[in-house]
Amino acid sequence: MIAALRSVSGTLTKYMLVAAFAATAVMSSIPAPAQAELPKYVTDEFGFPPEIPTGSLSEDVKNAVKAAFIDSMQQSSWGRDQSLALEQIAESGDPRLVWLIADLMRFAPSQQLNNALNDAAATLFKTQLPNQNQWGHVTDRLIAWDIPAPPDYLEAKRAIFTTVVPGWDQIFVEGDIDWRHVSWGGVLIDDREYDTTNGRCNCIPAADNPPVSTAEEATWLKDDDIVFGVEVNGEYRAYPRRIMEVREMVNDTLGGRDLGIPYCTLCGAAQAYFTDNLGAGIKRPILRTSGLLIRSNKVMYDVETYSVFDTFLGKAVTGPLAKKGVQLEQAGVVTTDWGTWKKAHPETTVLIEELALGRDFNFRNGRDANGPIFPVGDVDPRLSVHEDIIGIVTASGTPVAFQRSTAMAALRQGKEIAFENVRLKLDAGGIRAVDAAGDDLGSHQAFWFAWSQFHPDTELWTG
Repeated sequence: MIAALRSVSGTLTKYMLVAAFAATAVMSSIPAPAQAELPKYVTDEFGFPPEIPTGSLSEDVKNAVKAAFIDSMQQSSWGRDQSLALEQIAESGDPRLVWLIADLMRFAPSQQLNNALNDAAATLFKTQLPNQNQWGHVTDRLIAWDIPAPPDYLEAKRAIFTTVVPGWDQIFVEGDIDWRHVSWGGVLIDDREYDTTNGRCNCIPAADNPPVSTAEEATWLKDDDIVFGVEVNGEYRAYPRRIMEVREMVNDTLGGRDLGIPYCTLCGAAQAYFTDNLGAGIKRPILRTSGLLIRSNKVMYDVETYSVFDTFLGKAVTGPLAKKGVQLEQAGVVTTDWGTWKKAHPETTVLIEELALGRDFNFRNGRDANGPIFPVGDVDPRLSVHEDIIGIVTASGTPVAFQRSTAMAALRQGKEIAFENVRLKLDAGGIRAVDAAGDDLGSHQAFWFAWSQFHPDTELWTG
């Protein structure tokens, strides 16, 4: 485990909700700007946010921020100076600072320190907070209330995170990404060079150029095992979920095209991105798992340039590839069972068993069965959080989600499902989005909470 904040002072200040709030920041206090705009389902669950100040921090609060959030990490200790600094932060009346409190909570090594941080957040929120899953409850409120980040937030957050994992120093940079929502997923960065599938790492190891077999040779797979099926230029390949839950990222070539295939176990989403033909002078990105999450979705990056991609959207958001405006196009991914896939596409190849590293997870029916295990904030209530959807963006740029269970029943009854240029069709026991000519449009399956938070303006088809 990460060696950080090893010693904690014996006595940590407790904060009472009735405490007076000192005006120690150079700011004016205004009503929370988003309060009137918050959906009722947000206020029903989380209540209303506190007043949000504007402007810069006072020098005293800046010094307190440095002592509590930066010095404590760099010194791997928590003492009297940090306790006094946290008390001053709690008394500042600036809920924006709770973002840094939440960042530190993610790495706090003791319940004692977590309790102190939770009390400080409660004081700034002017509300009581649960004593269980403290980091999760604090972060959910920050996201749901859309609390702004404090001044110089990225600088402080970068200092916290890169003290824990130095390999993140090239990840935490300015870009088209909301750093408030980025958190640690509990694993380290996969920064191995390309084509090092078997290279050891203390990370989730991507598979590069994975070996495959024919369907007949894949006797280790049961017919009811879930696979992610991809077709490119008439060539078919199955990526068993059992392997993808271990690897979470594959860099492959299929049908003469290069692909990067991330699988987010938390979002129930396997996607396939074309990583070639990106323009003159742009080298193929080699996608890796950063060890970070953004609202429970994996943060992937290119190990060649350290450019971060929005995993759900395929857009480069930081680094050299973002500056070049790289947007990856998707190939369709069909989520189905192995028996149906190989019967429909007997010519398919499939990744070999050794890539599973002897493991057989099923996160959906275990770890994640009761909802997301990481903070996601508010979730669009039109569907339950783990409802399966088929997601696609139409030619007009409109995101649309099709409720999978209802769409599957309708398609099996021979009904047509269409939305703008999108048509759904059955494919080997799964669902694929195509256009009127039958050409693949690059759809994939995901949990509703994930699709709706990355496409907050999504249309929803429910039959």
